[in-house]
Amino acid sequence: MENTVLQWVASYGYIAIFSLLVLGIVGLPVPDEFLLTGCGFLIYQHHLRPVPAFFSALAGSMSGITCSYIIGRTIGWRFLHSRFGRLLHISDARIRSVHDWFDRIGHWALLAGYFIPGVRHFTAIVAGTSKLELPSFAMYAYSGATIWVSTFLFIGYHFGERWPQILALVERHLKLASFVAGIAILAYLLVRYIIRKRRSRPSE
Repeated sequence: MENTVLQWVASYGYIAIFSLLVLGIVGLPVPDEFLLTGCGFLIYQHHLRPVPAFFSALAGSMSGITCSYIIGRTIGWRFLHSRFGRLLHISDARIRSVHDWFDRIGHWALLAGYFIPGVRHFTAIVAGTSKLELPSFAMYAYSGATIWVSTFLFIGYHFGERWPQILALVERHLKLASFVAGIAILAYLLVRYIIRKRRSRPSE
């Protein structure tokens, strides 16, 4: 799949970069980081021009994350208010609490989620499902897209022939950081749950 992606870019250029990133961000199995870093290497080799490559990648990333947001705001919203949502005990109060959480700190999940495969798609859908306002979504999601695209294009361009090894190293560290962050979040939620349980107990 990875070699096929670069072949498409070599054959169809900037249109391929845009289209593949839209599909990858929406959730299809496209190796997004590999694609971006490979494009950076093609810039290094002068097969692609830096400005069109950057804006093709950025437009694809923004379009893909916006599609995920729209899916959450339409299909996800209807699901929560359907019979299945009621069976899962998803109340309006819980939906409002998720919306409030996004207003407080969830924006940062949109920004940082770009660097965690699978998470960027999920956070956009949750943002849409919780009815996060489009301007707030756009500010953080599009900023994240800009940083993400710039980072991986730079890796491919700066490290040249060594980019596959550097990309593997970066992805390994990102996975480790994501695992540690996940454990920390779970521990935090567990502590909060225990504290709430103790507070809700009637005093003896």
